[in-house]
Amino acid sequence: MAQRLPEWLTIRLPRPDTINEVQAMMRGKNLHTVCESARCPNLPECWSKKTATFMILGDTCTRSCGFCAIKVGKGLEVDPFEPLNVAKATKELGLKHVVVTSVARDDLKDQGAGQFAKTITALHRELPDVIVEILTPDFKGNEECIRTVCAAEPEIYNHNIETVERLHTIVRPQAKYPRTMRVLEMVKEIDPKIYTKSGLMLGLGETKDEVVRTLEDLRRIGVDAITIGQYLRPTMKHLPVHEYIHPDVFKEYEVIGEEMGFAFVASGPFIRSSYNAIAFSEKVMGERLARAGYVSPSAAGGLRVLQ
Repeated sequence: MAQRLPEWLTIRLPRPDTINEVQAMMRGKNLHTVCESARCPNLPECWSKKTATFMILGDTCTRSCGFCAIKVGKGLEVDPFEPLNVAKATKELGLKHVVVTSVARDDLKDQGAGQFAKTITALHRELPDVIVEILTPDFKGNEECIRTVCAAEPEIYNHNIETVERLHTIVRPQAKYPRTMRVLEMVKEIDPKIYTKSGLMLGLGETKDEVVRTLEDLRRIGVDAITIGQYLRPTMKHLPVHEYIHPDVFKEYEVIGEEMGFAFVASGPFIRSSYNAIAFSEKVMGERLARAGYVSPSAAGGLRVLQ
């Protein structure tokens, strides 16, 4: 029997006008978004604000994680126009902080690292002040792939740990907890100026001690930012929800993360890796956003730069 959603997971849908506008733009440029493919519950809110997370390298993943709604199969042909189209869409949306992710492409020789690099380069060329955040697969831990991506100088390199070590074989059967840690560690070794970020889903059967231990492991390797959110089952074919975590518990993890020294912690039921991603940039790259003409939604009577 399906569990009833608690009241704190109720979503109020915004007007569809802007959502339809964003959808039309994506289709017109032959672009995909993780918002759609992963059935993100925040899509209506984000698209109504003209923000979206671009998903490059097609909409078909070569891996089959137990939590993810993205379709699995043979990867699509790499689109040579995709990097420029992402940059054009970013400009049309007026984004100052753009998030680019991808499906896993184990079928490609470089596992898609080259397309990430081209997309980052296109974004910086078309929008010199834009903050580029990438959310990559693990590239099987291949250092050459990670160096290729880092050489394009993204401002933020995100790679999600997703769950605690004990649950990895169930939740991410084709990934490894130590390998994810090593990817994030390598980014810092290659270019310490790049901010690193990771994300956790809760409600899969983890314990509080395991969550805290995971946060400690991430902080030990220098990860700067962490997002913690509630796992929601996308379809009945996916892993069931073991528990709906109360917002007070998420707040507790936020405090724990801040006390550990993370530069940024976002923790709550609807938090996802790229949800309101610009909040991290507001905190650590406020001057860069100001140069790009970004006005904080919380600013009263003018621009507020958050340090």
